[in-house]
Amino acid sequence: MSPASPRELGRAFLDAEVVRNYRYRQPYPNEVFQILEGLLVAPRTILDVGSGTGALTIGLARFAERVDAIDPSAAMLQEARSMPGGDGERIRWTLGTAETAPLDPPYGLITAGASIHWMDPDSVMPRFRAALAPGGVLAIVNSESVYAEQEWRGELIRLIQAFSPITHHLEFVDLVRSLEASGRFARDGQRSAAPVPYEQSVDDYMAMLASTSSLSRTTLGARADEFERDTRAIFARHGLTTVRAELVAEVVWGRPQ
Repeated sequence: MSPASPRELGRAFLDAEVVRNYRYRQPYPNEVFQILEGLLVAPRTILDVGSGTGALTIGLARFAERVDAIDPSAAMLQEARSMPGGDGERIRWTLGTAETAPLDPPYGLITAGASIHWMDPDSVMPRFRAALAPGGVLAIVNSESVYAEQEWRGELIRLIQAFSPITHHLEFVDLVRSLEASGRFARDGQRSAAPVPYEQSVDDYMAMLASTSSLSRTTLGARADEFERDTRAIFARHGLTTVRAELVAEVVWGRPQ
């Protein structure tokens, strides 16, 4: 498959099936929210950009006075509102991009998942800086699944590389370093949450893969059935009906420039 531009890949998140499959992603560990609560300063209002289906937003609303959640996908926001806690009066869902959506500052904290890599740092970082209250920071949250070194995992990675339109995967550490190197972000600190073990069925794991921009059915198109068939064949060869992993989450915070 030929490489796709970020804009082309981002269209996957407008698709209702991709959005529904977000429920098969692992939730952020509770420790992540403890870290974020410790970063919040007055006023206790939070801007959550690239909020998606509310994985951060809904948890933040437990301790913030107000959370302004922004996402460019109407399907994402519709799903977010239907989630437990998604209709809370402390949350204001806004359809728009981090670059242009209306803001209501000052914010005692700005949060972003790894979705920050979809945003233009030259546009959003000065905007975030102006919207933060004194002492406020931008916190970037990432979570990844860590699998034991197993033969099936290597086979699957090679298969994903053959199907994915992404030719180079940007690791979270490299994403943060690129923001620092650009002069748009000054890191103040970072903290990792304790790993959380989990297990999910092969069916749920397949649905999780289909929630990604590069492996969704809307992105793979005519090759989607082939990818699913070949992936399931890997699990069948190894006699696996479930996938076990540890979820590792990290928060990096600092000052947007």
